[in-house]
Amino acid sequence: MTIILQGVLAAEDVARVRDELAPLTFVDGKRTAGAAARGVKNNLQADGADPKVRALEKFVVDALRRHPLFEIAARPARLTRLLFSRYEPGMTYGAHTDDALMGAGDDKLRTDLAFTLFLEDPSAYEGGALTIESALGEQEIKLEAGDAILYPAGSIHYVAPVTKGARLAAVGWLESYVADAGKREILFDLSVARHRLGEGGAPREELLRLDKSISNLLRMWAR
Repeated sequence: MTIILQGVLAAEDVARVRDELAPLTFVDGKRTAGAAARGVKNNLQADGADPKVRALEKFVVDALRRHPLFEIAARPARLTRLLFSRYEPGMTYGAHTDDALMGAGDDKLRTDLAFTLFLEDPSAYEGGALTIESALGEQEIKLEAGDAILYPAGSIHYVAPVTKGARLAAVGWLESYVADAGKREILFDLSVARHRLGEGGAPREELLRLDKSISNLLRMWAR
């Protein structure tokens, strides 16, 4: 299931992130690529050792966790650190699938979902679409600054070459409490339906039964 999260960052927050990233050091993105992806990755990433980058990571992750769809779509247990990536003209990330496990030691996690938060207006650069393969064919994603896409980390995907301007984004991965994508989708559909029924004035007793079912399914499926 692929979900677009609109308005994760407001315009002023996007401007803040861009302004604070601008003077920071960006390094070769191959440093954080898995063995299979290293040969097709050509981008730059903010140096994660910089305390200013870590502060921006927290700022963005906090905003992501506040988004009303993020929790019910992802059921996040743990997140990787964010990567702030920049693609300049000629840069691309060829077709690849993300590593199933990321991190080391106690921080190692299973990558159920990946997300990309766009930080540059689509009119400011050409090319650079995130393209995800699905049963319906290839989906080209190029969102407004501040919007994010949540998608299966195990999918084949790539970032098309940037031909003009610069593409700036924050990317990350997460392990869900519910590993099975089909079960996550059932919980998501039920949660959305519950929210809409609540807004429509459905009786509390009926909403309570939906809450019970959602909670009990989560108890059965979470691990």
